[in-house]
Amino acid sequence: MSTEIKRSRGRPRQFDENLVLDAATGVFWRKGLSATTVDDLTIAMGMNKPSFYRAFGDKERIYRMTLDRFCGQMEQAMNATLFTESDLTKAMKAFYTAAVGVYTSGEQPLGCLLVSTAACSAPTHPDVQTDLLNVLKVIDASFERRMDNARSAGQLPKSFDCKNRARFCQALLHSLSVRARAGERQQELMELIDAGVDLLLSPPWQDPTGPY
Repeated sequence: MSTEIKRSRGRPRQFDENLVLDAATGVFWRKGLSATTVDDLTIAMGMNKPSFYRAFGDKERIYRMTLDRFCGQMEQAMNATLFTESDLTKAMKAFYTAAVGVYTSGEQPLGCLLVSTAACSAPTHPDVQTDLLNVLKVIDASFERRMDNARSAGQLPKSFDCKNRARFCQALLHSLSVRARAGERQQELMELIDAGVDLLLSPPWQDPTGPY
């Protein structure tokens, strides 16, 4: 999911990049790009402003770096759950469960970094908008590929619309993020996962709610 953010060049860095990016991610996750100040970042990262600008260039660039890093971790999680479990239903529920674990971690549930912050910044930050659209496409493609594999294995009917179902799979992921950030209880989120996956994977001819 890499957005290929270019890093500033300069003298060798005297800090652990993973640690400072963790700190920056926490700030952006809580406040979003627009509300976060350089002071917020330098305090959290334990850096002075000259070192910050020399290492990362500006606020938007480090935000895009944290987003790229988060999305790379998401891709790893998708590969570790969606594509290692042979049963599609179990694989989907395992992935969503892992996502909810991330969305509700910490003292204050913050949802998904991508959904909670990039969507708000996209209209005023063209590069972030491009990053967001690219990641959405990658996630859609991963869901679609997993469903296509299941269809080829006979777990789904040949008429199953993998492309559009995959987009709805991502819509469920976004809903879980928003609900987690809003404070919905984890048990309710888990119930939504069970119901949502069953609905998303129901055969085209089957209406899980009945004829009406």
